[in-house]
Amino acid sequence: MTYALIVVPFLLTTVAVTLATVRRPAFGRRMAASAIAAVVLVALTAVFDNVMIAAGLFTYPAEHLSGVRIGLAPLEDFSYPLCAAFLVPAVFTLLTRRNGGEATA
Repeated sequence: MTYALIVVPFLLTTVAVTLATVRRPAFGRRMAASAIAAVVLVALTAVFDNVMIAAGLFTYPAEHLSGVRIGLAPLEDFSYPLCAAFLVPAVFTLLTRRNGGEATA
């Protein structure tokens, strides 16, 4: 199994949960904040993944990768922070009362 196939369920879940929050208040503002967070997380991933790979802390089997890299980091590594930037706020929104109250979980 390739890392790209492992990422697919995470991406689909992120899209589905995020779309489930479209009718909740401040969707646009939340998406803007998520986009900013995603940019920051992707930048941090680019820096630290490259440092860790260059230091020899871990490697990836080439046959499981797409072959696209940003520096030494495979493209697949960037999907997780991207999903987190959108999925975490969406889940929090779904767990929050519609009237803006505290989280119910």
